[in-house]
Parts: sequence; structure tokens; C-alpha cells
Amino acid sequence: MATAPEETQQRIELDPEVVADDGDSAIDEESIRGSTASLTSSILEYRSINGRTYQSSKTTEYWAPNDEKHLESFDIAHQWVTMMLGDKLYVAPIGDNPHHILDLGTGSGIWAIDVADKFPSAEVIGTDISATQPSWIPPNLTFQIDDAQLDWTFKEDYFDFIHIRYLQGAINDWPKLYAQVYKHLKPGGWFQHMDPDIELRSEDPSIVIDKDHIYQKWARLFYDAGDKLGRTFKFANGQMEEWARGAGFEDITHKKYKVPFGTWPKDKKTKELGAYIGLFFDVSLDGFAIYPIGQILGWTLDEVQVLVAEMRSAVRNPKNMTVGDVHVVYGRKPEKPTT
Repeated sequence: MATAPEETQQRIELDPEVVADDGDSAIDEESIRGSTASLTSSILEYRSINGRTYQSSKTTEYWAPNDEKHLESFDIAHQWVTMMLGDKLYVAPIGDNPHHILDLGTGSGIWAIDVADKFPSAEVIGTDISATQPSWIPPNLTFQIDDAQLDWTFKEDYFDFIHIRYLQGAINDWPKLYAQVYKHLKPGGWFQHMDPDIELRSEDPSIVIDKDHIYQKWARLFYDAGDKLGRTFKFANGQMEEWARGAGFEDITHKKYKVPFGTWPKDKKTKELGAYIGLFFDVSLDGFAIYPIGQILGWTLDEVQVLVAEMRSAVRNPKNMTVGDVHVVYGRKPEKPTT
């Protein structure tokens, strides 16, 4: 049975100037966008759907795009996730001298690049089904085109730390993936997995988020698409802990981070965090919806665009005081494994 997650933040106080007046943020979101570096990607075999490119592999037709616009969103996401974690790349207690680190689903590779810079004596490997990583990288980092759902070819009992984030809708057998993570960690090694709860809500208790609200409609559509794909978008009910426990991990910790969307919070750091999250969501929203809702659920492009416009309008409206949860679970492989 899953334990209650550690709540990292209580109620977020609003900025009355932003919420009351629908004014612009003190954070210039265009300047944030302009300062976000776009990575040069190597394109292999991609599908094109309504002007966006998507990656195929032996096991996965991945639902999110892998084009330049979405790569930009990866870098924005890396910024806000690092801020959310207290300006850290991870929260698992991996120590000061890891030798071998694996980043599954590395995306643009930005997390792997930063962790390779942090630990220059460590070997860092980033894997993904798309070749969307830069060529200028630290000498201790390598990128590999690999599908984490296939049987791994890495050495067993090898890695000190295995990092997973934002693989919702990408994995059809999470217990198998956790079992492979366990098998390829050294005894005493750590994993960390981060994924969001896609059901957004309001920090304002007077706003009712019922089944007819766009936030609930949006989440249900992704849940339905995930059911059809056989790859879940649900991470809010303790599955990550159950998968970790089933694989044999110990010292399992579950942290739940409440994060704002947009610049409506009063606190300066929380406002800046919300600005990045709002920008990430704004840049990503079209790409999020086209494949799962359009291709899997059979909506027309016009229908998808109307849905996206409604969702974007709701999230952008500071009076909605939009928040969401991000789940982080980490655990340790026992020093003397029994399996």
C-alpha cells in the first residue's frame, strides 16, 4: 500500500495586482523565451502529423513531438524543474562521487549535459528513441539511440544512479522498466522517477473543477488515449511507489510538488517558477494534443484546435490561479539484494 507523499508546499498566496487586474507578469515571458537556447537536432525517421514531427521505434509511436518547437520546451521544462527541486538536478541522495549515471528518455539531453558537468569524473549515458541531442557535449557524456522498453544491453549491477522524468504515455510496461532499472543499478545505487499529474486545478476554492471544466475534460481525454495506447498518463495514485516496491527497492520516498501555472503567485520565486511553467505549457500545448487526441481518439484538427484554445485560455487566465502536482519517487537498491 502506498504511503501519503511528502507535500513540498502548502497554499500558494496570490498576487492581487495580477489576479485582480489581469495584468502582465513582472516576469517578461518573451524575454525568457528569447533566452532559451534551441538545440540543433539530428533527424532520423520521423512521422509528420499536421505539420509536427513524431518519433517511431520498435515499441513506441511516441505521442509528443520531437521537432524544434518541442525541443525548446524541453529546455524550458528543465529550467522550471530544476527550480522546483530547489535549484537541484535531482533529490535522491546519491552522494558526491557517482561513477556511472544513466538518463532514460533524455530528450534534448539537457539534464544529462548538466549532470555530466556536475560530475566530470563520472560516465554519463543518455538514451532516447530520437536523435535530438546536441553534438557539443561534455567529454564524459555519450548519447545513445535506444528504446528503454526493449531488453537492456548494459552491464548488470553497473549504474550508481538512473534518472527518469516525463515519460508519461511512453511506457507500456512500467513494472518491467522498474525491474530493469533495479537489475542494472549497483547494490546501494539509486533511481529517481518524476512525472506529473495532468489533472490541473485551481488554488481558489471558490472555483469548481467538475467534470465539465476544461481541466477535467483535458485529463480524461489523455487518460482515454493512454488506455487505447496501453501506456498510462496516470501517476497520481501511488503506482510509482508500488512499481518501486515490486522491483525490490528500499528507502522509497515519494515527494509531491505543487506548482503554479503563470505569474499569479505573490512570492517572487514562486512567480518566476510559474512564469516558466506557463511558458512551457504554452509552447507545448499544441504538440501535446495533436497525436493523442487527434490520431488516437479520432478528433479532427479543427476540434483539437478548439480544445487547445479553450485549455490555453483557462491556464493563461490568472484569475483561475491554476496549479498542478508533480510526483517524484526515488529509492535504493539494497546493498545485499535478495532478487
